[in-house]
Amino acid sequence: MTEFTPFASLGGGMLIGTAAVLLMALHGRIAGMTGILSGLIPPVSRDWGWRAAFIAGAILAPAIATAVAGVGTIAFVSTTPAPWVIVGGFIVGVGVYFSSGCTSGHGVCGLARLSPRSIAATLVFMATTAATVFVVRHVFGGF
Repeated sequence: MTEFTPFASLGGGMLIGTAAVLLMALHGRIAGMTGILSGLIPPVSRDWGWRAAFIAGAILAPAIATAVAGVGTIAFVSTTPAPWVIVGGFIVGVGVYFSSGCTSGHGVCGLARLSPRSIAATLVFMATTAATVFVVRHVFGGF
């Protein structure tokens, strides 16, 4: 069962939106996490500094937020077998490559710009997500 957290989710969404707007306003760049991360992998791009800061913020912000809120740790348990996670990660990587972007680039930034390519990509990955959840839960019996 997934816990319903409307205020935390709203706050997180607002932070993601703010980060995307600031990155576009200050650097003229789309806040696609995959593209940002790929610029940190050799050969390193000229704009390595802001990329490293953005990724560091994405990693550190949840840790800071939980410390400020007084939450010791966030409990997370995955019953999905590790090989499935690895295969799933590979499939996501292939999808990111062929769609020229990830869910943050297309779903957050592309939809905000009403990009037809991003609208199509977002519809495809949302439909694929829904189909995958249905198959895993109802055909394979869930994990």
